[in-house]
Parts: sequence; structure tokens; C-alpha cells
Amino acid sequence: MPALDASELLAAYDAQLRGLLPARLPAGVEVERDGPLLRFLGRQRRGFIDYRDLGAVRGAELDALIARQVRVFAERAEPFEWKTRGHDEPADLPQRLAAAGFVPEGAETVLIAAVAEVPAEPRPPEGVTLREVSDRRDLRRIEAMEQAIWHEDESRLADRLEAERAVAPDELVVVTAEAGRRVVCAGWVRFETGSDFATLWGGGTLPEWRGRGIYRSMVAYRAQLARERGCRYLEVDASDESRPILERLGFVAVTTTTPFVWSP
Repeated sequence: MPALDASELLAAYDAQLRGLLPARLPAGVEVERDGPLLRFLGRQRRGFIDYRDLGAVRGAELDALIARQVRVFAERAEPFEWKTRGHDEPADLPQRLAAAGFVPEGAETVLIAAVAEVPAEPRPPEGVTLREVSDRRDLRRIEAMEQAIWHEDESRLADRLEAERAVAPDELVVVTAEAGRRVVCAGWVRFETGSDFATLWGGGTLPEWRGRGIYRSMVAYRAQLARERGCRYLEVDASDESRPILERLGFVAVTTTTPFVWSP
């Protein structure tokens, strides 16, 4: 098979995964349009700014657009994320966000693979089983594992996953890797309605269980689900640790993404 063309994959990513108004939203979440932006309010962790591109918005006009988002979320005392991409224009957007009080989090690489080319036979190590879960107790176990890995407040993760499944149960599948009754890795896949894509999330693995092929098996399991759904592409925002594993599975780097977060 010829190598996937990164520029074509990036064009599909921009056209199909960005700036789309969801058909269904979790309870309490609202979306407002402001010029080229979609403003997501009432999300359980923090608000979110999404867009396909900023068009011709530059300079003072861009500063005013940024200030308007800060004002809206400040009135709600709600933190929010402006997710930037490395290939976007204008190139000085990160500097303008920083000047407005946003703080950048770690950059990740946007990777895309053809579903048909990703190995879809999960091979977890002996003693580890993969399981689809939806029960509240299982979601809380995932939440506890995520907090143990990242040492950050993930106390609303179960609520977010549960709320999302409540409105679109067929569009989100959560998978655990378990050793006995201990969750050692968890990830989820979203089937992006109206697009050729499924997107991969999570994938965190407890440190003592890394290097055994668990993450790779989780990717394969979710690729299998995507293949069954007729998806053409898999997309993931990958950390530096995950990127080499994914590239060995056929994923191609197309751009980077950096969240800029404003907090009240």
C-alpha cells in the first residue's frame, strides 16, 4: 500500500472533525456561535472553543474576539480551553492568547491512520483482559486509575463519560484492560457522526504495566470496532510517549495541537 498522504489526511481532519455543531449534547451543555467560533458552555470540566479556521480574523479583530470569549466565561466563573493547531493561521495566535491570560498545556501530535491498515487483532499479555464497560462503577474505577496516573483532579471523568453516553450511547464505547479486577489501562472511541472518522481517547496505563503491549492492544481493539462501523480513518491526539507506538501501527503525523486554558 502507498504511504498515506499527510496533506490529504490533514484536509480531511480540518473539514470533518473541526467546527461542527453536534447533533446531540449532554444535559446542561450549550453551544453558541461567535463569528468563526463555536463556544461550548456548561461542560463538566471546562468550556471549549472550537472552529474550523479563523478566516481573515487578524490583529486587533482577533484580540477583540479573544477578549469576548474571556468576558463570556468570566461572567460564568467558568474555565475554558482554546485548542490551537500548529498549522493554523494566524501564526501569532498562541502569543495573543498568552497575552490575554491563557496558559498553554502540553503539546500533542495529531496522528491519523487508515482503519483498514491498523492491526485489529488485540493481543494483551497473559492475565490481562479487554472489556467494554458502561456501568457507573466501572467508570469510577477508570476515574480512579486516571487520577493515579496523572496526579490531577479527574473527579468528574465518570460524570462526563456517563453524560455523553446518556445522549449518544452508540457513539461512545469505553474499553478497559484489567488484570483480575484491577483496571490497568482504559480508553474510549468516539464514532464521529457524519464523518469518515473514529477518534481515540484515553489510553493511560499504570506505570508498572507499561511496556507489555497493553496500549497497542487497546488501539487494536478500538480499530476493530471502527472497522465494524465502516469508519475510514482513526484519529488521536498523541503524547510523546504514545506517538512512536502509534506510528509503528501505521499512524501518520499531520499537525500538532496545544490547549490554551483560561481560568477565572
